[in-house]
Amino acid sequence: MIIPLESCTAAQVANRLNEVREEGGVVALGRVLTLIVMTDHGGVEDAIELANNASREHPARVIVIEDCRNSADDGLDAEIRVGADAGASEVVVLKPRGDAGRELDTLITPLLLPDTPIVALWLGDTPANPAASLIGQMATRRITEAVNNGLPALRELATHYQPGDTDLSWARITLWRALLAAQFDQPLPTPVSVTITGNSERPATHLLAGWLRDRLNVPVEIAPIEAVELRTVRVDFENDHLVIDREPGSATATISRPGGIAQSTSLAVRTLGDCLMEDLRRLDADVTYAAALAAAALAEV
Repeated sequence: MIIPLESCTAAQVANRLNEVREEGGVVALGRVLTLIVMTDHGGVEDAIELANNASREHPARVIVIEDCRNSADDGLDAEIRVGADAGASEVVVLKPRGDAGRELDTLITPLLLPDTPIVALWLGDTPANPAASLIGQMATRRITEAVNNGLPALRELATHYQPGDTDLSWARITLWRALLAAQFDQPLPTPVSVTITGNSERPATHLLAGWLRDRLNVPVEIAPIEAVELRTVRVDFENDHLVIDREPGSATATISRPGGIAQSTSLAVRTLGDCLMEDLRRLDADVTYAAALAAAALAEV
């Protein structure tokens, strides 16, 4: 069910949401967090679809804020979505026009669930300092999407990092990191260098490089290719090497260990929904991400 509200106030939206819940028997019990999603103009439906998918694992009250600051007039339009249109969540869409979008913290305060964590997600432009933004100051977890803004945004995130910050590009490489870490659970020679083959414009490539620099304390080189996803990680030893290679479009990778031993293993490309669900599982500071982000940024200066 979708309920449109035009030229309203945040308090009116909150009151109408309470009425809808009472009328339909929808209760807030089981909602584990408030997810605030910032999206560019026209990005509402994609944001709701993403949040609905994540709600299967993390039932939440979702507040989607569409950037309508360039509107000629001032005011607030909104939508309330419940039932089949909201997945396991309840969704509020806010479309603040003009000056109504300048004090977002005041706008969303009446809509927050009491006594639950607040998570902020930016699907549009990545703020240089998420923790200093009005929404970021309210949130315990701040999730950005630097893939839309490239390496300059990644460097800015490193400069202004605060505990609770993360980027979806970090979750994109979780399976790569797990697979690489598993290789070192078995005896291997001491690494001397690493080469990553991937798109040098993708933050995920640089975060993986930063993680390996921080973990192995060896030089890490990026061999750029025109591709969306990571292709190969090669760890060189004194007289041998370890290679993990995934063909474009494949969900499996080939691992070639020292001594010529090769095997295939699952290494699927993660969806945006997979990445968001992972990030919502952890609401504390990710010190491993912080170290990888810092190492990635230093290498690009």
